[in-house]
Amino acid sequence: MATTASIKLLPEVAAFLSTSPLKGVVGGKDVASSTGETMKSIDPGSGEVLAEFHLLSPEDVDRAVSAAAHTFHKSSWAKLPPNERGAMLHRLADAVEKHKSIIAQIESLDAGKILSQAHGDVQNFVDTLRYFTNMSLHVQHRTVLAVSGHDAWTVRHPWGPCGFIFPWNFPFLLMGWGISPALAAGNTTVIKPAEDTPLSAIYLARLAREIGFPDGVINVVPGTGHSAGAALSGHSGLRRMSFTGSPEVGRLVGQACGANLTPVKLELGGKGAAVVFDDVDIAQTAQKLVGAITFHTGQVCCDATRWLIHTSIYQDFIDECKARMKEVQVGYQLDETSHMGPVVSAKQQKRVLSYLKKGQEQGAEMLIAGGEAEVRGRSGFYLKPALLAGSLDNVAAREEIFGPVAYVTTFSSEAEAIAMANDTDYGLANSVWSNDLSRASRVAESMVAGNSWINAHNVFAHGVPYAGVHKSGMGGGVLSIETLFDYWRNQSVVRPL
Repeated sequence: MATTASIKLLPEVAAFLSTSPLKGVVGGKDVASSTGETMKSIDPGSGEVLAEFHLLSPEDVDRAVSAAAHTFHKSSWAKLPPNERGAMLHRLADAVEKHKSIIAQIESLDAGKILSQAHGDVQNFVDTLRYFTNMSLHVQHRTVLAVSGHDAWTVRHPWGPCGFIFPWNFPFLLMGWGISPALAAGNTTVIKPAEDTPLSAIYLARLAREIGFPDGVINVVPGTGHSAGAALSGHSGLRRMSFTGSPEVGRLVGQACGANLTPVKLELGGKGAAVVFDDVDIAQTAQKLVGAITFHTGQVCCDATRWLIHTSIYQDFIDECKARMKEVQVGYQLDETSHMGPVVSAKQQKRVLSYLKKGQEQGAEMLIAGGEAEVRGRSGFYLKPALLAGSLDNVAAREEIFGPVAYVTTFSSEAEAIAMANDTDYGLANSVWSNDLSRASRVAESMVAGNSWINAHNVFAHGVPYAGVHKSGMGGGVLSIETLFDYWRNQSVVRPL
């Protein structure tokens, strides 16, 4: 469990961590790794050990998929009337909300997330689960088709066991985005959390068991990507697969699923642009963009990391951004005065620092140098915000850094701005900033990406599809009715008259 006396743990969090080494949850039972191998979960704000957890092996993953399949085929879960399954899912949402302060502290400690942001993530999980549960109660499962000479209809059925691999930046929130529609549709799930942040997934599975959730509906297999992750994505017993993470790993997951013809949803990285026209409120826009790039220390795939600024306001805008970046308080994630916590690991800290070095070597101007940040009394993985400027050919402007780093350049015309925004292999999310809403809408629609926002960035409303194109993903999006439909298979029934 946590080794530092300076961390004020909630009693329930201390009790949870004291069960170290934490086990996976398979078929409703706590399961240790068949190999006995464990790994330490590190608090990125202090560098100290929170707990150990078992690294489940491919053999253990096979047991989890078998448990999910058994529950799907042998229990009543998939065949429950929607209102009865909905009641159980609402009970889970109520339990998560009741334990919000506990889960938020676990998430904050494990991911280095500012505590207030972790609270928001847990509430988002609750809202997402309720959203898809309520939607599932009103969707017609049987649709009659008007076909001449035939009695015909379609019917929706759940697929079966669904696999999920989640990243370390939003472990609990993204778990809600992923499993909520799958569960609401009547599927069972096998979850592989990131090895950097497995704690909240384990806690959720235990909580679900505690409130009487059916065994085998939610299975959690903590482990490494190359072992447990590869075993899950390549398992022939899955009926659907979902991966959220880097494009590099996404390709491997897609290849593994392709070998089994398993439908796969890939939510991958981004290199978003923010196009800022000359009619904006400079102070307000700078505040929002600096807030976006420093939110969760820039570890957000859909962030605006390329800022394209109209030449006529460039210097004023940059001056405002520099002033605001210098005001950002970097500190421990449980400290209420902190605006920005650590990155998730020493590895991620080194990655960001390496991009700052490579960007400068390729000619970028360091408007705000960034670099390591010192936090008194803490030996965590802290960084300062950084602001670079120059040509968009620079590596720091083209590759995903995943840290509090923005890269700025100028444009002169609307057409030039659109061309610059679209000059990327990614296609996740961009934003347009202008008081001319006609122009803003025109530019937003011209961007090649899954999502365009106007006078805001990182907007995730339930009911609005969120997905990526090109290097940013494939296989459908999240947060909308289309997502729920992804977790049903369609079957047609026809009788000639």
